[in-house]
Amino acid sequence: QVQLVESGGGSVQTGGSLRLSCAASGYTYSSACMGWFRHAPGKEREGLANIYTGGDRTYYADSVKGRFTISQDYAKRTLYLQMNSLKPEDTAMYYCAADPRVSSWGCPGPAFVSSVRFRYWGQGTQVTVSS
Repeated sequence: QVQLVESGGGSVQTGGSLRLSCAASGYTYSSACMGWFRHAPGKEREGLANIYTGGDRTYYADSVKGRFTISQDYAKRTLYLQMNSLKPEDTAMYYCAADPRVSSWGCPGPAFVSSVRFRYWGQGTQVTVSS
């Protein structure tokens, strides 16, 4: 079955960096839309970035553009989110998501910052940024 396992979260101070990883299994990695989301208490789940695993184009939400970078290691079937210049408002549970039903048409893109676009989700990894 499809499994997405996130890791790399932790506690950092303002201005610090973290790299999140998402190890994927159970589907054809080369043909899926994948994305990173976060969910902070009292807020809606927010789409951050997405990528079509069969290519190298990426899409970022305005809130993280220029600070976060989504990337992948195709051979390791692993998605990454490099987060720099972290702020306290970045504190949240971070999730990766995947949907192998999605073709490269539209992904990556703004439609895929919506969580309803993804079928499979990881368990999340906590990121806490202190001031």
